[in-house]
Amino acid sequence: MKTIEEVGARLEKIRKEICKVMIGQEEVIDLALITVMSGAHALIEGVPGIAKTLLVRTMAKCMDREFKRIQFTPDLMPSDISGTNVFNFQRSEFSLVRGPVFTSFLLADEINRAPAKTQSALLQAMQERSVTIDGVDHQLDASFTVFATQNPIEYEGTYPLPEAQKDRFMLMIRMGFPEHEDELELAMSTVNGCAPEKKLHSDSIEKVISGDELPDLKESLGMVTIKGEIVEYIVNVVRSTRSNPAILSGASPRATQSFILATRALALLSGRSFVTPDDVKALAVPVLAHRIMIRPEFEMEGLNQIKAVENSIESVGVPR
Repeated sequence: MKTIEEVGARLEKIRKEICKVMIGQEEVIDLALITVMSGAHALIEGVPGIAKTLLVRTMAKCMDREFKRIQFTPDLMPSDISGTNVFNFQRSEFSLVRGPVFTSFLLADEINRAPAKTQSALLQAMQERSVTIDGVDHQLDASFTVFATQNPIEYEGTYPLPEAQKDRFMLMIRMGFPEHEDELELAMSTVNGCAPEKKLHSDSIEKVISGDELPDLKESLGMVTIKGEIVEYIVNVVRSTRSNPAILSGASPRATQSFILATRALALLSGRSFVTPDDVKALAVPVLAHRIMIRPEFEMEGLNQIKAVENSIESVGVPR
C-alpha cells in the first residue's frame, strides 16, 4: 500500500499528462479522476466539439486502460451494448460475442438519444459490474467506468434520462468553452501540427500507471480521514435539498454515499489525508445538481439546479 503522498504524486503525474492534451480543462480533469478513483460513473454535459471523447480516451491511455465507445442512436438495441450468443455452425454450439460494455472505460456518447430500454441495459453493468446474457452472468472489468455524454442544447429526438438512472451517476461534469488564452493555445497547436488528437496518438503521452496499479490506488481512499462533523455536514447538505421549497425532488441517500467517496478522492488528489469543508463545497454542485428537480413555478422565475444547490449549501452551517 502506497502512502498518501505517493498516491497524490502519482495522481498529479496523471493530471499533468492529461493536461498535455486537454487544454484549459483542469477542473473537468479533476472531476473525471475523482470518478475513476471512487469506482463510480459520471455524466459529461457539453456541446459538440468540446473534447468530451478526447478526455476519456486520454485518461484511458495514461492509466493503461482499455477504452471503447458506443454512439447511442434511436435504433440501438440492448444486445448492441451487452453482446449476444451466436450459433457457431462449425462447432455446433453457441459462442458469446461480447459487446462494447466489456471494457474498462466506456464512453456512452449522447446516451439520451437511445430509448429507455436501451439506456437501462447499462444499469446492471454500472451497479454490479456484470451483465446477464441469456440468463448467464458475465463479470466486467473491476475498473469498469461509464462516462455518458449529453448535449445540453439539442433535445429534439432525445429521451431524457429518468431520475433513477441519473442517480446512478456520481457526478455531472459540465464542460464549457475554453478561455480566450486556452483557445488561442489550441489554435496555435493546430497551426503547428501539434493538435491534441495528434498528441494522443504520439509517444509524448506517457502511461503513468499500469492496469494492475489502479485497484491499489483506489484502495488508498480508505486512508483518507473524514471526521464525524464533516460526515454530518455532508448529510445536512444533502437533506437540505429535500426541505428547500424550490426543489420538488431532493437528493437520495445514494447521493450521500457518493458525496463521501468524492470528497475523499478530492482530498487524495490534493495530497491530503483528510477531508475539509471546502472539499464538500467544491463538490456539492457536481454531486447533487443532476439529482434534483426544480418546481415549475421556481423554474419559470429562472432558478436552475445549480443555483438551487448553491442556495441549499448556503443554508447549512459549516463545521469549525
